[in-house]
Amino acid sequence: MIQLAGPAMAVAAFAAKAEPALDVRSFGAAGDGRADDTAAINHAIATAAAAGSGIVRFPAGTYRSYSIRLKNFTTLYLDEGATILAANTPHGGITSGGYDTAELNVPWDAYQDFGHSHWHNSLIWGENVRDITILGPGRIWGHGLSRGFNEPDMPLAEAPGVGNKTIALKNCRHVTLRDFSILSGGHFGILATGVDNLTIDNLTIDTNRDGIDIDCCCNVQISDTHVNAPWDDAIALKSSFALGYAKMTENITITNCSVTGGYQVGSLLDRTFKPIPAGWWPPVGRIKCGTESNGGFRNIIVANCFLQTCRGLALASVDGGVLEDITVTGLTMRDIRDAPFYLRLGARLRGPGGIPIGSFRRVSISNVTCSAPHNPMPAVISGIPGYPVEDIKIDNTELLQEGGGTNPMAAVQPPELERGYPDPSQLGPLPAQHFFIRHARNIEFGNIRLESVEADARPVFWLDEVAKFDAFHLQFRRSLGAPAFLLNDVTDFRVFASGGVVDTSFTSISHGTI
Repeated sequence: MIQLAGPAMAVAAFAAKAEPALDVRSFGAAGDGRADDTAAINHAIATAAAAGSGIVRFPAGTYRSYSIRLKNFTTLYLDEGATILAANTPHGGITSGGYDTAELNVPWDAYQDFGHSHWHNSLIWGENVRDITILGPGRIWGHGLSRGFNEPDMPLAEAPGVGNKTIALKNCRHVTLRDFSILSGGHFGILATGVDNLTIDNLTIDTNRDGIDIDCCCNVQISDTHVNAPWDDAIALKSSFALGYAKMTENITITNCSVTGGYQVGSLLDRTFKPIPAGWWPPVGRIKCGTESNGGFRNIIVANCFLQTCRGLALASVDGGVLEDITVTGLTMRDIRDAPFYLRLGARLRGPGGIPIGSFRRVSISNVTCSAPHNPMPAVISGIPGYPVEDIKIDNTELLQEGGGTNPMAAVQPPELERGYPDPSQLGPLPAQHFFIRHARNIEFGNIRLESVEADARPVFWLDEVAKFDAFHLQFRRSLGAPAFLLNDVTDFRVFASGGVVDTSFTSISHGTI
């Protein structure tokens, strides 16, 4: 069970050094959950900005609002008991008032979905602003926001006057989000696009679609944050074409966070931890790089995180970007519902014409414990013909899978799907028990322990078109006569000091088993 952080230590320090705050009630905000407080809140923010800087304070109360516009050098402080409430709009929208209109983004909005392509149609938004902060122990509730689906009881995102994000930031600098919570955040709890120097710390996000999306950003720190996102990704790094050009997402750290898709929305925040209904579709709630990947990803660290009742870690470059220099270490993963690791180079190439196929290299995964006793899907490491994933190292890792693979499953030849959506479920049943590796070069395993709950007829490792594979100190058990390795078009192969298989090395094999 996820344990929430205690009271923020930063609050007292902030209060001690803070300049006098502007109380939104002094500007006409009622805070009763019924009145429209939009104008009062924006007036307070504009007043603080006009003074050069300032703090806008929300005392305890519920502030029903449409779009709140952030300004340079301003801070929003949410007291204990304060809630900013996203106002409702009808399913078909409204022709007067409501949330700010989604700004034009033609032709670039053709290359990612509506939610990624606009920012002004949000509860709280800022564009080309700097030195902004939102903090305090209060809450932001996206009750009236669309989550991007066509649902009769919720507003349609594309309709006039409808909002679909809790916090949206575009081309901002020096932003801090700290200590507050988000409930039911719409399509995105936080969407940051083109933001430089962003700190997200000690948030709790309990939401009905994406938690945090970091798109085309650099110098980002996400720490001590808890996300429940059954419907979509908990923390996702992206590099879309939403800015009108391909910009890399780089220099990102995600540390000491917990993510899940396992709880009913709201029950992480109220601490009842109600599980999603049995038989519900596989919850998402994962940490992911992609899918949008025009600009690529570089210098990413994911460390000391807990993933529970969600899909596995996903790293994907499919839209022409470079993915390189990624370090993942210290993960504890429980009740994982699909591939524990999904490392994928593809050729979807969504974007302007002439995009080349990207590259995927230098990824290190270490010190991982993964318990997935209800998951029959192996980890996937895959490039496409002529474009291998390269320089992948996995060590000090334990994986427990469901097993139960049959002889027909072991004989499957999965489709390439190089131009398809990159998700392990798209591949269908896979012929490997623990690792499916295809179109790869310079792959290294060390100190790996693999177990399955049920006997499995599939090979432990399935390799196809792999150059330079090196494995040391593997521990696993074979069952139902399955081989340890099935090899197709493999060169420079070596496995040694491993239980369940004799030391073996060779320079080339077209087809064989060990």
